[in-house]
Amino acid sequence: MQALALQNRFERIRANKWFETFVVSVIIISALLVGAKTYELPAGFSAVTLFLDWFISAFFLTELTIRFLAERQKRHFFKSFWNWFDTLIVVISLIPADDTELALIARLVRVFRVLRMISIIPELRILLVSLVKALPQLGYVMLLMFIIFYIYAAIGSTLFEDINPTLWGDITISLLTLFRVMTFEDWTDVMYETQEVYPLSWIFYLTFIFFTAFAFLNMVIGIVVNVMERENEKAREEREAMLRAEKALRGEREPTLKDVMAELKALKAQLNNQKP
Repeated sequence: MQALALQNRFERIRANKWFETFVVSVIIISALLVGAKTYELPAGFSAVTLFLDWFISAFFLTELTIRFLAERQKRHFFKSFWNWFDTLIVVISLIPADDTELALIARLVRVFRVLRMISIIPELRILLVSLVKALPQLGYVMLLMFIIFYIYAAIGSTLFEDINPTLWGDITISLLTLFRVMTFEDWTDVMYETQEVYPLSWIFYLTFIFFTAFAFLNMVIGIVVNVMERENEKAREEREAMLRAEKALRGEREPTLKDVMAELKALKAQLNNQKP
């Protein structure tokens, strides 16, 4: 009975919004601490940063332990990729960062502490998972974009090489120039230069920008948004399933249509009995 009460206490701590907010705050402080160490700090401040560094490592270890103890089925804890990720970051963060051969690795790992924000905030997890799952579909879009790039680079190298060999000397340089045009980095200077020889060359640039910067960009956004909608729906179903499981553990259950009808009949019978 005492073990169950302790289990419930850890679950309440893990689900507490204030605790989650404090964890996010510590992650932000950890990121700021790493950035502060890149500056030349006063001599007395090094002791403060060392204390904060060990405090953050100890807190992350405590927080990970609470999450592990709050799991009813302990083996399920390591079925989550994010739990493995957090465990790896926390364990490596315990490596002393000063006067050791592994000091460089330890400092680099401390930089990646900020990535724990992704594992803590569900919305960031959904965003990252959606992006990863969208990569196969995005691959075909990128392939089609490369084909368009290659065709336009070949045309540009053929037509504009004599105008400016620095920008259109070969197809590789032409690809870089087109990337500059797609990102709108002084692309009008490139266009005006070729227009002095080919007045209609603006068609080349505008059609290329339409295909790459507008059409393909919207295709990428559409694919990612579609995957994000599916992931959000999946997350909602998982939360609902978790709530149902928790209610089942507490002996609660959702009322069925039969239960509602029985309650209505009982209420109707009670009203009939109250009539004079």
